[in-house]
Amino acid sequence: MRTAIRVTAAAAIAAATTAAAAAIAATPAFASVSSPAATARADGDHAVFVQTDNTAGNRIVAYRRAADGTLSPAGSYATGGRGGILDGSVVDHTASQGSLGLDAQHGLVYAVNAGSNTISVFTVHGDRLALRQVLGSGGTFPVSVTVHGDVVYVLNALNGGSVQGYRVLGGSALVPLPGSHRALGLDPTATPQFTTTPGQVAFTPDGSQLVVTTKGNGNDIDVFGVGASGRLSAAPAVNSEPGTVPFAISFDQFGHLVIAEAGTNAVSTFALASSGTVSLLHRVATGQAATCWVIPVGSFLYASNAGTPSESRISGSPSGQLSLLGNTATDPGAVDAATAAGDGGRFLYVQTGGNGGVDEFTVAASGALTRIGAVTVPGAVGGEGIVAS
Repeated sequence: MRTAIRVTAAAAIAAATTAAAAAIAATPAFASVSSPAATARADGDHAVFVQTDNTAGNRIVAYRRAADGTLSPAGSYATGGRGGILDGSVVDHTASQGSLGLDAQHGLVYAVNAGSNTISVFTVHGDRLALRQVLGSGGTFPVSVTVHGDVVYVLNALNGGSVQGYRVLGGSALVPLPGSHRALGLDPTATPQFTTTPGQVAFTPDGSQLVVTTKGNGNDIDVFGVGASGRLSAAPAVNSEPGTVPFAISFDQFGHLVIAEAGTNAVSTFALASSGTVSLLHRVATGQAATCWVIPVGSFLYASNAGTPSESRISGSPSGQLSLLGNTATDPGAVDAATAAGDGGRFLYVQTGGNGGVDEFTVAASGALTRIGAVTVPGAVGGEGIVAS
């Protein structure tokens, strides 16, 4: 069993989430808009997919991306499972990053069904999806998924947490990877759930390690070694980061491990050794509330702040040194975000759980964000999971 949660860390993130709820009540939502020219110039090969995490029936809603980055509706697809809600959550019911995964190599999308303990596999054809498979997640309440090559891992949040591996078979289906299941050993009775469940699972860029954040249930960054078969080391290297509430995982263009820390409302870079140990390089405070999500876009990092609500713009460096460039307002409850790898970092799409929408931004060479529109995703208040192609 892990060490007990730190009350101060849990209190910090709880206060931030309370701030998020207040922000939703007090902040007027931006109008939902879409450029009339967008549909005419739309390219069906480019899309944004958003997960609703709706408890009545989880769905993936597809949007066509126009050449100017604006979105227009392109379809809605049932996952064959249900969404779920962690106790205490406000704008992100799974309290995680990466509950929707894009596998560009195989042309697949993976979705977690937190309320059904399953994952769904879709094939992708431009802005269209086709459900191919629904299978067990290997645990309780799946919240995050990651892929490298032919290997996929899903993170289960409840009953102490666990990870389960799969292999892509025939380019369009998953099969459980024997001997890949690993229990995280977190305190299953810790409350509230949204601060004490694991936040994300992610492969390192070379696929040699698998990283898991535990949030307030240990304040740890767990790192498993990944063998040639895709199976994990028997136990992870456990890196304690007291009081930080490590939430979301990313990697910058220099290969540094990047963690969004909800307890300190900061973004940190780490050097990650082959042994699985991490060493702090730099930490920069966002000055915002509920800094829980972070993704790279070109040479920049963008952190979502649910309680403010806003996107923090951060520049990196080869040494891992970070610089806060500023904050850009979003609709209420900024959570997960996405950018398309093939676009050269031209656009950023931010999921806003307060009103169940997506904010659309262009990204300037300076890292500045310019709002170009927004869409409301049907049935997606509190939803988590967004990818762009």
